[in-house]
Amino acid sequence: MLVGSALFLIPGIGPVLVAGSAVAWVVAVLEGAVVVGGLSALGAGLYSIGVPKDSAVKYESSIKAGKYLLIAHGTAEEAEAARRILAGTGAEEVNVHQPDRPAVAA
Repeated sequence: MLVGSALFLIPGIGPVLVAGSAVAWVVAVLEGAVVVGGLSALGAGLYSIGVPKDSAVKYESSIKAGKYLLIAHGTAEEAEAARRILAGTGAEEVNVHQPDRPAVAA
């Protein structure tokens, strides 16, 4: 899951580690980031990849407080495996977010 990882040093926020295909999303968002609905560029980036707005705000403040945020992207099975692994590490919080899926017309 850590293939293609990147470490971003964002002024005012600190170090942000992003792994997997989420790197491309974060880079794209940070390149053209605009403050959206009270979110900074980081919060807007998290929101754009499917993290709910309230969680994005919480993660943003945690990063500003010097904590780390690990984002892993994959199938439902890969996300569940990652959640089980991370839950055993003493992580403060482990969440799985699913992007909103539009209804498929028959």
